[in-house]
Amino acid sequence: MSNEEMLAKVDHTLLKPYATWADIRQICEDAIAYHTATICIPPSYIGRIREAYGDQVTICTVIGFPLGYQVTEVKVAEAKKALEDGASEIDMVINIGDAKGGRFDAVTEEIRALKKAVGDHVLKVIIETCYLTEEEKIELCHCVTEAGADFIKTSTGFGSAGANLEDVKLLRANVGPQVKVKAAGGIRSIADMEDFINAGADRLGTSSAIQLIKGENSSGF
Repeated sequence: MSNEEMLAKVDHTLLKPYATWADIRQICEDAIAYHTATICIPPSYIGRIREAYGDQVTICTVIGFPLGYQVTEVKVAEAKKALEDGASEIDMVINIGDAKGGRFDAVTEEIRALKKAVGDHVLKVIIETCYLTEEEKIELCHCVTEAGADFIKTSTGFGSAGANLEDVKLLRANVGPQVKVKAAGGIRSIADMEDFINAGADRLGTSSAIQLIKGENSSGF
């Protein structure tokens, strides 16, 4: 797979809590130059990016991030505001406690509410695989599929671990055919990028991809 083909699957990500406007501008410039799928950035920057760059970048943002504790109504409001400001894709975090407690119906209903709010825009569902058993991961594949989301996503990048190949394969095998898989966190090399794609990832969430393509050392996630 060519570098260009890999970059077309990358959500070029900057979600550090201390990200400045200068940092965000650099992410935008890189995404434009290297033709990544999207930029994934904090919701507070969406309006400024849209004003500065117009339609040159596709904006992905995060909702209920990074812990997923917000009540559904707050997540819905966050998503609607993000779309109003100019986002095209929404990455939401589930209520992980509900999943750990076996309340999968509640998880499904929350995802369904978010998908209703975003409509034809892309909704990715972060399940934070590092905290889950294999059985919980499979149940969440069913939740995401039933609720009509577009992607299941492994990780926030803020948990105890990021994506691994086994999880990507497991998710790919257990979501419906219309659901795609996003691997996030733990991408440290071009070989990692290729391996995740070959394992079934349709999208990669990483801050490192462009550095890696340039041959620089990775300092992101």
